[in-house]
Amino acid sequence: MSSIPNNPAAAGSRGHGIPRVLVATTALLSFISFWRAAAIVLNDLASSAYYAGGEAEGYIGKAAPWFILAIMLFSYAVRAVYIESCSMFVRGGVYRAVKQALGGSLAKFSVSALMFDYILTGPISGVAAGQYLAGLLSETSQHFHLSGAFSPRAVNFIAASFAVLVTIYFWWQNTKGVHESSDKALKIMKLVTVMVVVLIVWCVRTIMIRHSAIPPLPYPRNLHFTPSAVGWLAHSSLPQTFGVLAIFIALGHSVLAMSGEESLAQVYREMESPKLPNLKKAGLVIFIYSLVFTSLVSFFAVMIIPDDARQGFLQNLIGGLAMNLEGPFLARLIFHAFVVIVGTLILAGAVNTAIVGSNGVLNRVSEDGVLSDWFRQPHPRFGTSYRIVNTIVLLQTATIIVSRGDVTFLANLYAFGVIWSFTMNGLAVLVLRYTHPVEREFQVPFNPRIAGVQIPLGLIAITATLFLVAVVNLFTKPVATMAGGAFSVLLYIVFTISERHHKRIGTANVEMDQFNLESESELTPEAVGARPGNISVPVSNQYNLYHLGNVLDRVKPGRRDVVVLHVRLLRRAASGEYELEPEQLFGSIEQQLFSKALAMAEKRGKSIRLAIVAANDLSEGILRAATSLQSSTIVLGRSSRESTEQQARLIGEAWEKLGDPKPQFNLEIHMPNGDKLYKVLGPHAPNLTANEINLLHRLWLRFSDSVSPLELHHHDVVHFALQEVQKELEDGVEDGVVNRLRAHLEENQKKRKGSS
Repeated sequence: MSSIPNNPAAAGSRGHGIPRVLVATTALLSFISFWRAAAIVLNDLASSAYYAGGEAEGYIGKAAPWFILAIMLFSYAVRAVYIESCSMFVRGGVYRAVKQALGGSLAKFSVSALMFDYILTGPISGVAAGQYLAGLLSETSQHFHLSGAFSPRAVNFIAASFAVLVTIYFWWQNTKGVHESSDKALKIMKLVTVMVVVLIVWCVRTIMIRHSAIPPLPYPRNLHFTPSAVGWLAHSSLPQTFGVLAIFIALGHSVLAMSGEESLAQVYREMESPKLPNLKKAGLVIFIYSLVFTSLVSFFAVMIIPDDARQGFLQNLIGGLAMNLEGPFLARLIFHAFVVIVGTLILAGAVNTAIVGSNGVLNRVSEDGVLSDWFRQPHPRFGTSYRIVNTIVLLQTATIIVSRGDVTFLANLYAFGVIWSFTMNGLAVLVLRYTHPVEREFQVPFNPRIAGVQIPLGLIAITATLFLVAVVNLFTKPVATMAGGAFSVLLYIVFTISERHHKRIGTANVEMDQFNLESESELTPEAVGARPGNISVPVSNQYNLYHLGNVLDRVKPGRRDVVVLHVRLLRRAASGEYELEPEQLFGSIEQQLFSKALAMAEKRGKSIRLAIVAANDLSEGILRAATSLQSSTIVLGRSSRESTEQQARLIGEAWEKLGDPKPQFNLEIHMPNGDKLYKVLGPHAPNLTANEINLLHRLWLRFSDSVSPLELHHHDVVHFALQEVQKELEDGVEDGVVNRLRAHLEENQKKRKGSS
């Protein structure tokens, strides 16, 4: 595919030359506040508070809380690396960004380690939620004398079964393409905040009553490594001889507390202006919240739960904490239930985040030409990249089954992906300091100049620390090293073979039309070659283009232009801070889609214009594109996820978010059976039925004599009635108005059903 600037605007028949596709390089994004961005990241990051402290103590003993605290403090430095990474804004995705810094081989390894991280996020979060649920069921069963305490085997079985069910549920949600909501993340974090506040207050009260001692200070002599904690160093005297090595081993077993940090890069694109200051604010909120929550849970657990009892709660730490507080047993059991409900929400959300993130990363790798486009083929009904989702969920389900519900086993594996993904990102940013020495909006602090050369000591220290922890983990986590290494090598080989195959066959396909890509910063009627008042027809799935066919059947050549618009959704992934190049926005999937659209137009002897825009919200992307194109009509196919009324409501909500003055659109939603739903977006006169007009006329007749000699018009009656409703709302009786309105709607619905 090439770019020919002087190519005609219309995508006409093949006889008129190679069709032209306009790629708008400015993404039509919707933006969120830094509070919502922080909530999205915390939904992922805060989940580690449910298992990180217990896992660390299981390996290094009662001094673990200090190392969890150290990791949470260190996370602020790692967060600074991610902020600098975002501020560089390298175009092209995670693979291209790392490739610029470290080369293709390390770029593929980096993506492989990141995928290992994401693949393990789902299972460990699902199994941890299952452990909390099983713990609650065991406590409840004992309280009501239904059975004794559940055996570890039964607890693990419940945990694994729950994790599989949650994974399957989110597999179906992602196959359908259900949109993630920042509102939902914010609501969950409000609920988590309530739990955290209650937990802190109750724990402080318990500590004051019992005069509990703080955990042993983090000296090497206070570290009590289990045989599995030192791995291949079990028969070596190095951990005992070198205190620094012991400290790094302890940090390696605590690094899970920082998992989810990479989510910060996912939300950067969605942040409202000013982006970088808001990113810093979100980073500070995340740091304070996670520092308080994750570290205090570990401290409170050691200080409150008796040593012998705590060993049975290491995989269910907050649940054990709830059951060992001062107070009546029933109150503690109720709070335990609240902890489990909140934990299930946040951990289940992490399962979904893992699937979404993996899907986004593999889509980006496919867009970069490293992974075959076969994986991105859309679902025939939902239009989602279901093959990628299927692959991810299959790997996650297999991991859960192999783990048998053991969080410790999963934590070992997960730590491999977490630390190496952080290390590779730090190394890439460090190298880019020298290979791309441009001015940055933000740099990791402490950059003295020696002989006029900037020395990034702060960035070097952070990257070196990450690298040392990663190397120590290689020797102390043999199972994770072998599994993570094997997975990364296998995925690296798959990427390499797929990339070579992709280069060999090229992007051209003789069975599909070839297109000229022309990029413009803005989407305008002139750039597309369409006149104002055109019909915008968004398309996303080559299997469902019936609405385009309906438009082409009715439109008369020369009267109105038809713009076939593909809104490319920018998935939230670890590469979220990077934009796509025009050729990445238009791959073989889009080529197939537009080839099918072009064939339909040629069959009918009609002309269409083709355009692609990027957006992170489908409804808002469609409305913003139609506004830029000065379209008068938007024609959609029926959604496979929502009812037509719900689909129209989402479009209406997106219209409300447009800036003023808002344009008016005619909205058409076509069904496969030929039915259509018509709506008008924007203020317009309502379509009154004969009954409503007769009622209005009767009221006019009745009041005309009463207000004589004043002249009364029909619109005066309507205006007066609306003002009366508005007055009731202002007087604080909105509930009564809503109840009457609901009763009115229900009565009308019954009448319609009766007449049909």
